[in-house]
Amino acid sequence: MRFLSVLLLIRVLCIGNSFSWDAVEQELVPLCDAKGIEVEIHNLYYGGCSLAQHADFLMRDTAAYSHRICSNQSPSLHGRDGEGFRVVRDTISLRQALRDGKYDYISLQQASHDSGIRASYEPWLSLLIDTVRAYQPEAQICWMQTWAYSRDAKHPAYPRYHNDQQEMWDSIVSCTYYVMDIMKMKLPSLKGGGGGRPLLIPCGTAIQLARQTKLGDTLCRDGYHLNYVYGRYTAACVWYEILTGKDVRRNRYKNPQMTLSQKRLTQRAAHQANHAGWLRNPCRIAS
Repeated sequence: MRFLSVLLLIRVLCIGNSFSWDAVEQELVPLCDAKGIEVEIHNLYYGGCSLAQHADFLMRDTAAYSHRICSNQSPSLHGRDGEGFRVVRDTISLRQALRDGKYDYISLQQASHDSGIRASYEPWLSLLIDTVRAYQPEAQICWMQTWAYSRDAKHPAYPRYHNDQQEMWDSIVSCTYYVMDIMKMKLPSLKGGGGGRPLLIPCGTAIQLARQTKLGDTLCRDGYHLNYVYGRYTAACVWYEILTGKDVRRNRYKNPQMTLSQKRLTQRAAHQANHAGWLRNPCRIAS
């Protein structure tokens, strides 16, 4: 897999929901900090937000998002909210966030309940891509792939997938192909910067791979959100490799509550997800 070169300060904007909260707000900055990499993550959080809802907020210019900033380069952020590198600011609109600063990476994602439903993606994904390009023409546009629910999840949308984790995962993979095709069609004409190459952040693949280890189907805390110890760590390891180009298996940081075995298994799953070239493989790569 080809990575972009590491920047002096990596600035990221996530147009997200609780799944981006899981992936970037707890473990990503400590992983970067362990290697002396300065990073600033802006997560636009609105619980359960789908692409259609993001698009509606965009068109109405609604200040709907909780603006969460996670960083290791600004002393003003240290020690806030009891989470060391994280501070929550006032609500903000998507347009305002896109106007406020220059980002190296901007990620989009689907709500978990719609992640395997192809009809839920367009025309909202294209609208969001076009808007991001208009405000941030040099940013690398990314797609954060979400994960399937636990086998025993009680989420009200799980019946869409017949309460079957494998069916949900296969549907997510199929939709990921669809999303990447859309992004490839819309982005090649963009010149300058890294914005002309869509980038996949395969968090869902990493979670599914980790489930095939002795960790089993234990990475979620409630059936769909990642647990605070090695679930969130797995997703953050995927992001770490994408942003830095470094092998996460050589990163010494681990959640203080993790065992060395959990660290090894989750780092390996994240690394394999980023390097397996899974888009060229059948949908059941992680089955």
